[in-house]
Amino acid sequence: ADCRYTCHQECRSLIQLDCRRPGPCQSQLSPESTLLPPCSQNVTQTVEEEKPEPPTVQEIKQRIEKYNAKVTNCLLMKLNDDGTYTGFIKVHLKLRRPVTVPAGIRPQSIYDALREVNLADMTDKRTSFYLPLDAIKQLHISSTTTVSEVIQGLLKKFMVVDNPQKFALFKEMRKDGQVLFQKLPLTEYPLYLRLLAGPDTDALSFVLKENETGEVEWDAFSIPELQNFLMILDKEEKDKIQQVHRKYERFKQRLQQTLKEARGKPG
Repeated sequence: ADCRYTCHQECRSLIQLDCRRPGPCQSQLSPESTLLPPCSQNVTQTVEEEKPEPPTVQEIKQRIEKYNAKVTNCLLMKLNDDGTYTGFIKVHLKLRRPVTVPAGIRPQSIYDALREVNLADMTDKRTSFYLPLDAIKQLHISSTTTVSEVIQGLLKKFMVVDNPQKFALFKEMRKDGQVLFQKLPLTEYPLYLRLLAGPDTDALSFVLKENETGEVEWDAFSIPELQNFLMILDKEEKDKIQQVHRKYERFKQRLQQTLKEARGKPG
């Protein structure tokens, strides 16, 4: 009541108070007297979340049937005999920094994909460019495919040779008009999350972004990558300057045309 001491419920037996200040609580000094009512907002209680039991094959089968009943684009999930299942996820690429790709390599053909030819290994030359903003890639994966494997698969499809640790997979959720992002651990299974959320992408979607750890770790980039970044920034700066010049040149021409027309009118 006097010193306003609070503690966790589970820490109660560990508290030893030595209050020397006279006050109404000194005569009743004990851990019990320091506890606030359970409904108080000042008490922080740590509750360990129990991990749910893995679903049975029958539960997975029921969820897949329920999921497929809501699918409208033929991207169904399929249950295998061994209890695993396969399906599709869409990943939005929202990358703000350029990626590194092999220079002078033709796009991968279906023949290359079937032979699992890695075109990135065919040259040591590298270049950097920005992927299209909010590009979407559809992946066919298994229930055993992890987040780490999804990231590596996306980079391989776009022939990106950057370290996969530079990227992270997020789940995007919309709730009460707000967009919420949560970074997924590398051991998470995206297809299971898709199954739980259903096919509605407004309820859950996946986003590939830079793996933000605070400040940009420039040491993780090679010298050619950093030089390419500078070249890209210089080009963007010049393009922006030209856009501003063109904007005000058009404005100037409209003003001159308006003045010219005004001089020919009386008054």
